[in-house]
Amino acid sequence: MTRHLWQAMVVAMTSWHQGKLFIEHSLALSHDSIHILAGVLLWLVLGLLLRRPLGFWRPWLWLFAIILWNETVDLWIEQWPDPGQQYGEGARDLLLTMFVPTIIMLAIRRRPDLFRQSGAKRRRS
Repeated sequence: MTRHLWQAMVVAMTSWHQGKLFIEHSLALSHDSIHILAGVLLWLVLGLLLRRPLGFWRPWLWLFAIILWNETVDLWIEQWPDPGQQYGEGARDLLLTMFVPTIIMLAIRRRPDLFRQSGAKRRRS
């Protein structure tokens, strides 16, 4: 039972990794750009699915959990000759993916007035 579960998990992780490689190689964007865009898009989708405003922690925490899982898959599937480089690349991917959602979420929480229409504009609409 445990062996079958483990094999299923390895197959799922390998398939996920291969899908990511396909997307990365089919787009005319850098690896880092894909992480930034994917982080923002996934964060927006999570806000919609969870029915929570982006200023709430829940969509951000789910994004963080998904990105941690993604980087765990990368570390598991890819075996670099230099572990320090591999861990550094994973840390960079994590930071790049979380950077924009983190900045926007903190801005929404600290200065919500920046994300609302002013009273005069609201009355004209």
